[in-house]
Amino acid sequence: MKNIIIGTAGHIDHGKTTLIKALTGKDTDRLKEEKLRGITTDLGFAYFDLPSGIRAGIIDVPGHEKFIKNMLAGAHGIDIVMLVIAADEGVMPQTKEHVDILSFLDIKAGIIVLTKCDLVEKDWLLIVEEDVRENLKGTFLENAPIVHVSSVTGEGLDILVNTLDELAQKVKERSSEGIFRLPVDRVFSIAGFGTVVTGTLISGKIKVGDKVMIYPKMIESRVRNLQVHERNVECAFAGQRTAINLANVKVEEIERGDVIAPPEAIIPSTMIDVKLSLLKEAKTLKNRERIRFYTGASEVIGRAVLLDRDELHGGESCYAQIYLEDCVSVLRKDKFVIRTYSPMLTIGGGIILDPNPEKHKRFDIEVIETLSNIEKLGDKFVIEKLVYESLLPLSEEEIKRKANVVDIGKFSLKNLIKLKLEEKDYFYHREKYEEMCLRTKEILEDFHRKNPLKEGISKEELKNKLFGDIKSKLCDFIFELMEKEEIIKIKNQLVALKDFKVVLNEEQEKLKERIIKIYRDSKFEPPKLSELEGYPEIIPMVEYLVNIGELVKLDEEIFLSKDNYEEAQNVLINYLKENKEITLAVYRDLLNTSRKYAMAILEYFDSIKLTKRIGDVRVLAREIKN
Repeated sequence: MKNIIIGTAGHIDHGKTTLIKALTGKDTDRLKEEKLRGITTDLGFAYFDLPSGIRAGIIDVPGHEKFIKNMLAGAHGIDIVMLVIAADEGVMPQTKEHVDILSFLDIKAGIIVLTKCDLVEKDWLLIVEEDVRENLKGTFLENAPIVHVSSVTGEGLDILVNTLDELAQKVKERSSEGIFRLPVDRVFSIAGFGTVVTGTLISGKIKVGDKVMIYPKMIESRVRNLQVHERNVECAFAGQRTAINLANVKVEEIERGDVIAPPEAIIPSTMIDVKLSLLKEAKTLKNRERIRFYTGASEVIGRAVLLDRDELHGGESCYAQIYLEDCVSVLRKDKFVIRTYSPMLTIGGGIILDPNPEKHKRFDIEVIETLSNIEKLGDKFVIEKLVYESLLPLSEEEIKRKANVVDIGKFSLKNLIKLKLEEKDYFYHREKYEEMCLRTKEILEDFHRKNPLKEGISKEELKNKLFGDIKSKLCDFIFELMEKEEIIKIKNQLVALKDFKVVLNEEQEKLKERIIKIYRDSKFEPPKLSELEGYPEIIPMVEYLVNIGELVKLDEEIFLSKDNYEEAQNVLINYLKENKEITLAVYRDLLNTSRKYAMAILEYFDSIKLTKRIGDVRVLAREIKN
């Protein structure tokens, strides 16, 4: 079943609530104050089914100028607006303000409903219609159908329902793909159930049992129960008015304006980049002027930092960075409205370009150009920018979340390299990869120049130089890609340039042979490294001999030649195959060496899991095949 949200808009006392009651049979004025005063002060909710089977949730918003804040909290999820204008009064101040707000929230579909038609003559209705058309020129309602209605007599209600149905069938259904987000517009507690929040699910889908986060407070919770239009459901979808029963959360911990979404879906921010537009009749907005910022169901005080000018005049647009006094929980492409701090007048709005930017310097051409590209080139540019700015490949899910896109497969992303790791798709920017390759070459060239006898730099050291403190399998993934493309080679956790080889000169060859002979001739009582002639200058050569397998390093001071090591190993294995266990003293005698060296050799075998010590004896730690 397709679901849409219909919202009312219009001046106070023009019959919005009465019209909803006539359509649905439900009185959306739920507060005692509202019933006593006869005006709507907060949001009201109802629903009904259209003839085509589409279920329409209805949001009734207050018309009084004092309650515009509440109107804004409900308007963010509207698909179709019913602009309600009383036939006996015509267009009034809040009529215009509501239309301006809806325009900034990018609502594109609507119907104009002339109410109280039973109170005026038909000739007067025609005059009012002309006035309405004139006032709505240039707005999204310029060519909207006009329906004459009397909520008292029922005149025109059937025409209104059919017109709404026709429009509802044309309205694009909200996507249930992507992350679920529900801006909270009501919070209350029900005995026996606990805390309940309501709102319009603006994207994705949510299921009973889902883990959720309450932003910006970063409170973790779980969906205990779900209701859509007063019925229990297992799953709620984008475009539905939804009530969520939250587990382990107190009602006082949540407030209108908070957002329910998956954990790690949103990074709350007090600074956002926007494209800001002012209404034609708005007063001039000065740089750093205090404003009221509205997005989703939240209101936050902030300042507008104009990035390319000192003043923004009515009818103009510019890029701006909004500094906020409290966190907002937004994503790229979210819409917003601004009002003056005092007196509170709607003056503009726009679209969020970057919800988590760095602080910008004003009049920075590069910043302006980037924001222009985000606005004009859209999703493709943002995806590539996100991936380029990341040191490591980004997962497809992370890109979708940060860029606020549902499907990245539809874009021609020729600048990105697609990788697969543990059944997940990752993307890496070609330019970033080329930069990383160039940096790797520079590091390795420098290392080879300074360490000509070393087979390569340790993989961990190279990771630290390239990625800092980042610990991720993706680092190894990049190395594997470089190795596959024959930029580097990796052996024994050492990384070198593909064509690098240790080349010894005549003097180094002589030193190499001398050291090998010393260790070969000393059998199982080798000299300490620090006792060798030429120490410490010979250390690089000893390390080289270890790397090529001519020497085996038992500890920092003791080394064995390859032949002696293999003999020591064979002696041990052969003895243990016949005797099952061996003591230090027996092994010492078998090698005809001292206790110190026998101990060093056995401890090395323990470390490589050849042997296992049990009390005073050692046994084979694994099966040895002949």
